[in-house]
Amino acid sequence: MTGDRAGDYRILHEADLRAYLAGLPDLKRLLGGEPAAWAITEVGDGNLNLVFIVKGAGGGIAVKQALPYVRLVGESWPLPLSRAHYEYLALSRQAQLAPGLVPAVLHHNEALALTVMELLEPHIIMRKGLVAATRYPRFVDDITTFMARTLFFTSDFALSAAEKKEAIAAFAGNHALCKITEDLIFTDPYRIAEQNRWTAPYLDGLAASLRDDMELHVAVSRLKLKFMASPEALIHGDLHTGSIMVTESETRVIDPEFAFYGPMGFDVGAVLANLLMAYFASAGHERAPGERAAFEAWVLETVEQVWNQFARKFLELWRAGAAGDAYPVSLFAGEQGAARLEAERQSYIQRLFADTVGFAAAKIIRRIFGLAHNIDFELIEDPRTRAVSEARAVRLARAMIVETGAFSAIADVTGAARKLRDWMPELSG
Repeated sequence: MTGDRAGDYRILHEADLRAYLAGLPDLKRLLGGEPAAWAITEVGDGNLNLVFIVKGAGGGIAVKQALPYVRLVGESWPLPLSRAHYEYLALSRQAQLAPGLVPAVLHHNEALALTVMELLEPHIIMRKGLVAATRYPRFVDDITTFMARTLFFTSDFALSAAEKKEAIAAFAGNHALCKITEDLIFTDPYRIAEQNRWTAPYLDGLAASLRDDMELHVAVSRLKLKFMASPEALIHGDLHTGSIMVTESETRVIDPEFAFYGPMGFDVGAVLANLLMAYFASAGHERAPGERAAFEAWVLETVEQVWNQFARKFLELWRAGAAGDAYPVSLFAGEQGAARLEAERQSYIQRLFADTVGFAAAKIIRRIFGLAHNIDFELIEDPRTRAVSEARAVRLARAMIVETGAFSAIADVTGAARKLRDWMPELSG
C-alpha cells in the first residue's frame, strides 16, 4: 500500500516513527503488542539513508527513509528525496519479474520518502559473509535468475517500442543518482577530487599513475558514455554484495534506489567486480597461509558461474519467443533465418560480455580510489597488506578496461585473477 497522509517531509526519529507506524493498522497488527513496547533500532550502515529495524510481539519490519543529503558526507551534499520513489518503483517491478528475490514492500509514503519492507532474518549482507569466508550455494542460481529476468523483460526484446519508451520516461527523473555514478565511478578516480581516498602512502604512486594514464582515461570515458547513452533495460544500478542479503538457502536483492534504464552490463559487471574484490581481499584476512584456499576457489568458480548461467538464462528467455519489437521473428523465418538469428543472439551476448568486463573493472577501481570503499579491503587491519591486495585488484582492472578484447571468455578473467593472487606489487612509502 502507498500513502502520503503524513503531509510534508520530516526526518522520523524513534518517537516519530513509533507514532507513525502505530497509525497504520496493517503494520500495527503485524508488529503486535503495544507500540510503546516495540523495539526500534537504527541500523543504517550505508551511504545515503536511515534504516530502522522495528520488532514487536508479533513480528518485525524494516523501515527505510531517504535523507535530503548524502549521509556519508553530510548536508553539504544535498540529494533529492525522489530517489525513494524510484526505489519503490524498481522494487515493485522487480517483484513482478523475479518473485521471491526482493523484499516485499508493505507500505510506501512518497511525501516522507519512506518505505516499509519485510524484515529479512536471519539474512546478512553478503559482503560481510564473504569477509568471513562463507560460501553460499544458492547465490549463483538466484542472482542469475534475478538479473536475467529483470534485464530481459524490461528490454526491447520483451517490450514494444512504446512500452519501452514509457518505462524509460518513468525513471528518467532519477538523474541525480545517475550523476553520482557518472562522477564517482567513471571520472573522479582518474583526477584529483576532494572525495577520493586510498590506502596512503602505499598506493600514492598507483593513484598518480591512474591520473596520468591516457589509455585508461579514453577507455573509461567510453564506458561512461555507454552508461549515459544506452537505455537497454531497467538496471538496479548499484548491484554490489552490500546490496544483496543472503542465507545459505536464500538470496534477496535490496536497495535499488539507483535504478534507471541503462546498460545491462553495468549490473552484471557490478556483481562480478564485487566477487573479484572479495577474492583479492581474501589473502589479507588469512591467519595462516592457505587457510582460505577453498573459499577463494569457490569465489572464482562463482564468478564463472554467474556469467555463464546469466548468459544461458538470458538466451533461453530470448529463444522462448520474445514479444518485443527488437529482432521481429517475421524476419527470421525457416531454418536459415533461425540459424542466422541464433548467431546474432550469440554475437549480442559476446558484446554484452565485453561491456560487463569493462564495467566490472571500473567498479573495482572506484572502490579503491574513490568515495565509499568496500569492507572486503577496509577490514584488512594492516594497511600495507591491504594495499597489496588492492594493487592486485587494480592491475587486473586496468587490463580489463584497456585490453577488454583480450578477455573473450569469463575463464580469461578468472585465469588472470588467479595469476595475480600472489603477485607482489611495488608500493610507495
